[in-house]
Amino acid sequence: MLLAIDVGNTQIKLAVFEQNNIKIKKIVSLSSWKIEVQNILDFNDLIDNIVVSSVGHLDENEFNNITSKAKLNFITANSKFPFINSYTTPSTLGADRMVLAAGATLLFPNKNRLVIDAGTCVTYDFVDSDNVYHGGAISPGIKLRYESLHNYTAKLPLLSPEYPDEIIGISTLQSIHSGIINGIIFEIDGFISSIMNNNDNFIIILTGGDAEFLAKRLKNTIFANPNFLLESLNQTFQYNQND
Repeated sequence: MLLAIDVGNTQIKLAVFEQNNIKIKKIVSLSSWKIEVQNILDFNDLIDNIVVSSVGHLDENEFNNITSKAKLNFITANSKFPFINSYTTPSTLGADRMVLAAGATLLFPNKNRLVIDAGTCVTYDFVDSDNVYHGGAISPGIKLRYESLHNYTAKLPLLSPEYPDEIIGISTLQSIHSGIINGIIFEIDGFISSIMNNNDNFIIILTGGDAEFLAKRLKNTIFANPNFLLESLNQTFQYNQND
């Protein structure tokens, strides 16, 4: 069995895999992750490997001495991936984006793939049908947009995400919701449409913490899977083991 650990900017996702099936899944804070990982290991003696992808504040040293029962595996820029990386600055490409691209490549062969990860940031990653990774885009996520309006203005309140009733907000609160939620939906739909105009045989994968919130409002046909990064981490580990 495999314990997959995805260290993000604001939270850590844990999943125990038996082959390709998720048996346990948890989302934990940066302050409690070691306790949660230890609890999972204590009650699952069959876990013999741990795979870690980190774009957050935890590096490899944080995982030293966490266990002697399972082998630690870190996905980095030096890991093997099932695509040709044509990114001009590969050393700055986040491990999460590489893992997502690897998962899309392995799980959807012979297709053009666009992976959209709607989390703290919204990231877009494009891998073509010849398994060439081209890059993508990065923009602020929903929470960051709400926080930015509040933190960088004098009077706008900090709101929780909410679907706007109309495009035209008839109050300040409705205007904030419309600007942020409709703005990000228009952005994603526009990015998808622009890519699809130049590529056929296409699949769009939407993942991340805000995937389900956004999926209902997007015009384009997508495959929404909030667990796709964890599943891709499992697939990337298997690829490195079998290569």
